[in-house]
Amino acid sequence: MTTRQLRLLSGGAAHGVVEKLVPQFRDETGAEIVGSFGPVGGMRDRLLAGEPVDLVILTKSQIAELAAAGRVLPATCADLGRVRTGVAVKQGDPMPDISNSAALRETLLGAREIYFPDPERATAGIHFAKALERLGVRETLAPRLRPHASGAAAMGAMSRASGHGLLGCTQITEIMITPGVTLVGPLPGEFELATVYSAAVCANAAETGLARRLVSLLAGTLTRTLREQCGFELGNS
Repeated sequence: MTTRQLRLLSGGAAHGVVEKLVPQFRDETGAEIVGSFGPVGGMRDRLLAGEPVDLVILTKSQIAELAAAGRVLPATCADLGRVRTGVAVKQGDPMPDISNSAALRETLLGAREIYFPDPERATAGIHFAKALERLGVRETLAPRLRPHASGAAAMGAMSRASGHGLLGCTQITEIMITPGVTLVGPLPGEFELATVYSAAVCANAAETGLARRLVSLLAGTLTRTLREQCGFELGNS
């Protein structure tokens, strides 16, 4: 007997929450979640290119655009919470000062290597590249920048890298699910980025019922604590 599958495309920010819900979802439905996680731009483009998908988790603004275009079902859209972009160090390294723009600039200039997601397609990577420009350090730091396809990939590479003096910048949810790295905190005031993520059932979903059930789990009151533990901020979004 073939096991039913729910096909999911998701921004990397929701990876930790989805993975923790897999056993419960399997027990309740008998179905498996077949998920792809990465920069939201790439996930959106795969949906628009016609890839068969049941459920997407993207930024709230992207979901709204897809709903307006008839690519997701508006009545199924639900917010998971807000995710901030933060700074990480390797586990055991001292916590640097990132309390304001001047401190952040000095901390970045003192780093040996800096790991972050795709500056062209990933939400946090695009934002971080702009922050480097505004701080006037992007050219100076260019030889030390280590971009990766996603925030999870960047944090994984940082955790495996040897030595000290390494920094990472990506969404806090991706930092918190990576063993070997430690969250320092969110980017300071003027560089703050907080992104609301939403889930929606795709208009061409083959497993609409399964997709609706996963949305209810992801955004429901019973998973509030789980989402907070994974780095989501809840409340008015």
